[in-house]
Amino acid sequence: MPLSSQPLRKLGFLTIGLFDEADPRRGHESTLEIIRLGEQLGFDSAWVRHRHLQYGISSPVAVLAAASQRTSRIELGTAVIPLGWENPLRLAEDLATVDVLSGGRLNPGVSVGPPFHYDQVKDALYPDTGDLEDFSHERVRRLLDFVRGEPATDFHGAEGFEIFSDRVQPHSPGLGSRMWYGGGSLRSARWAGEHAMNFLTSSVVKAEESEDFAEIQLSHVREFRAHHPDGDRARVSQGLVVIPTDTASAEQRAKYKEYADKRTPRAAAPQGPARMMFAPDLVGSSSEIAERLYEHAAFREIDEVAFALPFTFDHEDYVQILTDIATELGPTLGWRPRH
Repeated sequence: MPLSSQPLRKLGFLTIGLFDEADPRRGHESTLEIIRLGEQLGFDSAWVRHRHLQYGISSPVAVLAAASQRTSRIELGTAVIPLGWENPLRLAEDLATVDVLSGGRLNPGVSVGPPFHYDQVKDALYPDTGDLEDFSHERVRRLLDFVRGEPATDFHGAEGFEIFSDRVQPHSPGLGSRMWYGGGSLRSARWAGEHAMNFLTSSVVKAEESEDFAEIQLSHVREFRAHHPDGDRARVSQGLVVIPTDTASAEQRAKYKEYADKRTPRAAAPQGPARMMFAPDLVGSSSEIAERLYEHAAFREIDEVAFALPFTFDHEDYVQILTDIATELGPTLGWRPRH
């Protein structure tokens, strides 16, 4: 519960990993360099977003496998993998493999629901079962069972020279406790708590009982912990868009202000039929941002964050923003870098 007298315990960041279609390697290399910089700056965690049929990271597990070989300490997370695109058994194998390769640093975040633009992609994604697929929380439960070592089959043992296991291999014993659910509603928060997951709450929530973003997010945090076996000790990470300008150039400050100004109107009221609420981007000096965070009701309930880097900025901008978060904003919030 980071009040002005209580320190922030864990500091992370989230990147979308954009790239140019004509030169995708450059964008992926930029993402890997940003993750390595995060480790050098002492961040506790680095998280990647997930984008299908777009110019962002489509395979976060593969990207984090590469990142695991360029870093040695920083935790690596996904925020989040939409399970509507995934086979839970195969994903469990990939997650366990990367967790083993990273030395137990993987923090997979997932969500459920039909894939975005499902009517346009279902014939390519599920040509034979598109109308039968289950996109409910049951898909998460299956993944959790496989990751946590529950049997995937009733067959195991030797068959000729082949040896078969009845559970996902490799099995990484600690991975099950590092599974996160990215939720924006009371129902999702409750489900994640009941299934002993960790909870990712971002800059987008569903307006259910209020139209005040901080109050909505606070209700989700409390609902999650009320149903989690660990109660108030259950892990929650908050992901707001934060842009400190302490060492930014005049040109960067103008760019950041223009970016935030364009996005501010959507934070005024619920958007669309689903009544989604967006948090305003926090732009300014680290002291100004810290003051606004201490006024945020949900921030006062958590002790770890994964601040989201804004979309469409240049590599140099991300270097400046991350450096300011690690050297200015983090310490202002009482955080100490890990080296």
